[in-house]
Amino acid sequence: MKNCLLFAGLWCLLLTNGLLAQTPEPKPVAKPAAKAAAPRQVIEEAAAKLEPTRTVIYKKVGERELRLDIFEPAGHKPTDRRGCLIGIHGGGWTSGEPRRFYTFADHFAKQGMLCVSLQYRLLDKAKGVTPFECVKDGRSAVRYLKAHAAELGIDPAKIAVAGGSAGGHVAAGTALFDGVDEATDDLAISSTPAALVLYYPVIDTGPQGYGMTKCGSKWKEISPVDHVLAGVPPTILFHGTGDTVTPFAGAKRFDEAMRAAGNRCEFHENDGGRHGYFLYDQTLYETTLRQTREFFKSLKLLD
Repeated sequence: MKNCLLFAGLWCLLLTNGLLAQTPEPKPVAKPAAKAAAPRQVIEEAAAKLEPTRTVIYKKVGERELRLDIFEPAGHKPTDRRGCLIGIHGGGWTSGEPRRFYTFADHFAKQGMLCVSLQYRLLDKAKGVTPFECVKDGRSAVRYLKAHAAELGIDPAKIAVAGGSAGGHVAAGTALFDGVDEATDDLAISSTPAALVLYYPVIDTGPQGYGMTKCGSKWKEISPVDHVLAGVPPTILFHGTGDTVTPFAGAKRFDEAMRAAGNRCEFHENDGGRHGYFLYDQTLYETTLRQTREFFKSLKLLD
């Protein structure tokens, strides 16, 4: 009996070991590949170190105050009559901040212009803020600067507006969207600037462009490419042919519409350039600044 029990125990042990030997070891679970870090923009480090000379409140909406971050040239005086540049950051109307335009403002202030980086409302469905409200803020800012030109030391006839991406849309809107105005604005003061600088802008808000859903059923009322008429201020436009965010085709249509209407449009195409292409390459960034400077000099906005 003992021998039988011993034999049975040995048999079970051998069988168990055999089964374990046949069971493959679990394979290590592969770790998901690390997400590639977003490419760093060449302006980020410099912008983080910059601060405006001063700020002013240009508009109040309910309890909300909206500001202009001002960069004054060295030795600037209220009695000056300098050219002025308003810069408007991008972010799809949903993100971004004035600091994103600080390097541009700092650069052109050193060239002799009084420069402003604009704070504007961002999309907020609960508060009824749409791209229309963003445009209203841009138009209000131009009117504020013109109304306060004497105390700011600028020439109201020498105000240029620049913007990147959705900021480019707001910039274009200062000249193109008559009637999209804040109820509190003084409409006797024109919001149209002396020049537009459009960096990879949202230029078509229709089905083939960007922002149709955000703009809503009235998207065509604030689609720049659909509002080009004679008399639009001289414009310089930068866009990459590989831009899939704000498609290049819209920028091309805008340039063609401007020329057909007899307006000046200086179009700089970057072959294969992605959205915001020059922000990722120091040489392209410096080239863009130089081309913008030359544009301003041609209009006598910059001495």
